[in-house]
Amino acid sequence: MTLPIRLAGPLAVAAAVLAVGCGSKPPGGPQANANAPVEVTVAKPLVLSTLDWDPYTGRLAPVDEVEVRARVSGYLESYHFEEGQFVDEGQLLFVIDQRPYQAAVDQAKALLEEAHSRHRQAEAQVREAEAGRQQVSARLELAQTQLNRAKPLVPRGAISEDAYDEYVAAARQAEADAAAADAAIESAKAAVNAAVASIATAEAALTAAELDLGYCRITAPIRGRVSRRMITKGNLVTGGLGAMPLTTIVSMDPIHVYFDCNEQALLKYIRLDQTTQRKSSRDVKTPAYMALIDEEGYPHKGYIDFVDNRVDRATGSMRARAIFANTDEELVPGVFVRLQIPGSEPGPRVLIPDSAVATDQAAKFVYIVGEGDKLERRPVTTGAISKDLRVITGGLDGSESVVVKGLQRCRPGAEVKVTVEEIVAGDDLGLPDTYEPVAPEEWLRPAMTPINTTPDAALTRAQKGAKAR
Repeated sequence: MTLPIRLAGPLAVAAAVLAVGCGSKPPGGPQANANAPVEVTVAKPLVLSTLDWDPYTGRLAPVDEVEVRARVSGYLESYHFEEGQFVDEGQLLFVIDQRPYQAAVDQAKALLEEAHSRHRQAEAQVREAEAGRQQVSARLELAQTQLNRAKPLVPRGAISEDAYDEYVAAARQAEADAAAADAAIESAKAAVNAAVASIATAEAALTAAELDLGYCRITAPIRGRVSRRMITKGNLVTGGLGAMPLTTIVSMDPIHVYFDCNEQALLKYIRLDQTTQRKSSRDVKTPAYMALIDEEGYPHKGYIDFVDNRVDRATGSMRARAIFANTDEELVPGVFVRLQIPGSEPGPRVLIPDSAVATDQAAKFVYIVGEGDKLERRPVTTGAISKDLRVITGGLDGSESVVVKGLQRCRPGAEVKVTVEEIVAGDDLGLPDTYEPVAPEEWLRPAMTPINTTPDAALTRAQKGAKAR
């Protein structure tokens, strides 16, 4: 009686296991779930008039940047600016000891006056030679007259042959004196020309000396923010080629942004220009929007003012440049910025959430709900992100019901149970939905220095004096 009692426990457990393993499947198991509709969330794509904005990163750079160097050598006498502050164009920055150059100017002026004296002396010699020529002409005329009178008297014996020979000799002497007087006139005129040349040489020397003297006062060639002094008072400054910079100046308003676009983007812009969908930035001022690293949106508006002429072989990219106003000096040269430029023409676009687009190897597709609430797989072509949504450039027209949630449970032909919601567009970081090229009256043009092209600009002192006389 004891043995059956001990075996009752294991036998009962085995019987229970067999009963569970061999029993029928309860209703509502996996097979029943496989035939149940798939629950998904669908939405109709947004169709909005917008455009693609292409993002770039760039670096701020000044429109004008100058390394201030000395043109003449000498000891630095003084400086006249505060480091790191704004300086105006033409403002005095440094002064080099002027005394040696002032002495050179005084010497050049003395040489010029000496040349003018020689010129006046040569002109007096010309007048003297011309007066002597007139006297010789009178003697020559008299000798010729006496010779002509004496010639017919010789055959008649009215005068002797010796007297006639004296008349002939006097005429020949007068002719020789006339030739000598002509030579003296030519020599005097040559002296005048030499004196004029010496005046021009002395004027050039004086101009060079005055330039060197003027270069002792080093002024700001542009308006902008000046850097620190790189040399202090009392040091010897070496001028000319190889001179070290004394300081640097950068302009602040307006300011440039340099950025690079790859070959794919470049070809896209070329194709858009060829189809007149977006004009080239070489032909029009395409607007650009910029933001600093700590700014939300793109609050700074400017335009593209330069596109390079070739692709860089090392980077495979094309350099471009935009220009922005910087009246409050918030933009500092050298800072990295974010940039947005138009990447297409404005027009209607189909937009869906980026999460609704699935990828099968290289192909992109979405699921849409077709007839009978069954799923269909639709291949699509995607574009850029706009309004925080993905632009669909091909495959959808905006009338479809696109699966936006529950994508991982979808398969073609499956029956679905849908929940409908609306797609909400983002603010697109405050960028506009359309654009126009910047009008000429809104261009930011740096100041240009007019070039003096008047005829008097190239005249020397002697030429100006002669013209005045």
